[in-house]
Parts: sequence; C-alpha cells; structure tokens
Amino acid sequence: MRTRLALIAALLGTPLPAFAHPHVFAEARLEIVAGTDGTVSELRNVWRFDDIFSSSVLMDFDKNSDLKLDHGELNEIAETIRTSIADYGFFTSITANGASVSVARPDVFHVDFKDNQLLVFFVAKPEKVLPLKGKLSIGVYDPTMYTAIDFANDGDMVTEGDGFKLCKRAVVRPDPDQIIAENQANLTSAFFDDPAGSDMTKLFATRLELTC
Repeated sequence: MRTRLALIAALLGTPLPAFAHPHVFAEARLEIVAGTDGTVSELRNVWRFDDIFSSSVLMDFDKNSDLKLDHGELNEIAETIRTSIADYGFFTSITANGASVSVARPDVFHVDFKDNQLLVFFVAKPEKVLPLKGKLSIGVYDPTMYTAIDFANDGDMVTEGDGFKLCKRAVVRPDPDQIIAENQANLTSAFFDDPAGSDMTKLFATRLELTC
C-alpha cells in the first residue's frame, strides 16, 4: 500500500508534502503527428521508469505474487495513472502563439513491464483543433517536480507528417541556473513545497518549439 501511494504521488500528482526535487526518473520519447488537414492530430508518449521505482510498482501491484504483472494488473496501473494525471493535463504542456491548449483525456493508454522497467504508452490529443501556424511549444513534465521526465537526446522529440515540412523546429533545454537567477523573487520555499505544482515548473522543462 505504501508503494501504491508513492505511485500515485510520484507519477500522478497526488498532493503530498515537500516535493522539492525528483525522486523518480523516467526516460521519455514524444512523437508529434500532423494530420492531413494541417493540424496537430496526436502526441504519442513513451515513458520508461527507473529500475528501483519499477521494482516497487511490481511488488505493490503483483497481487498474485508471481513476480510479474499480468494483463489485469497492468490494466489497473494504466487506469490509475490515466485517471490521476487528468488534473495535471496528462503532464503535457502545449501553447499556441502564447495561449495554452488543453489536452483531451487519452483513449489510448497502456503500461507494460519489460527488462525490469515500467513502461507507459499513451496518445494525447489537443482538446481543440490545433493548426500548424505561428509558434507552437510542446513539453512533457511533472508539475509537482517529483518525477523527472527526461528526453536524453534531441531525437527523442520528433515530428511526423507532411504538415511539418514548412516548420522550423528547435529542442529547448532551459538552463536551471539561469531560470533561478531570472526568477529569484518567485522561487520561494512555497514554490518548491507546493505539492500541487506551479505553472512556473514548466520553465525548467525540455520542450519542442515549432515555428510554422
């Protein structure tokens, strides 16, 4: 039960005190797909979690104690994650010409357990039509700062579809020291200790910027 609480807290943004720095780590890949109508049709996410946290999830959700996660157990994890991160925009940040764009509840949401690591796969879609025009910024991060979602290489944030042919792209990796220096007045202890996270958290997140 303790690990279940940790799963909900770490992955899913459930309020718990003093989340000042990451405790769980995940390697991520994001594929942004353009529709034939010149809009963003979907965002395909893959998260691979660290061995220690993955082992904890295995021990907590392995109800029949066979040291593996069967179909029903994996579905329980998937639904728990999907339901819980809904309040946090599914850890997905999208802006179009400076305006925030909400994400719809994913219909496709799966988890797997391979090579002792928990894998999360889901497809997010903009809640409204998102034309490939102007400046788009897309990032994936945990607003509670408890889980570090890392894009190890620029190639882990990719675009697919002819709609991106006229777009310039850049992977932006903010310098934490610079962000802190520029926002010193706002980065108080209340910011770091707020379990609900803060809009400022996205300043630290790796993002893909598209100019179309």
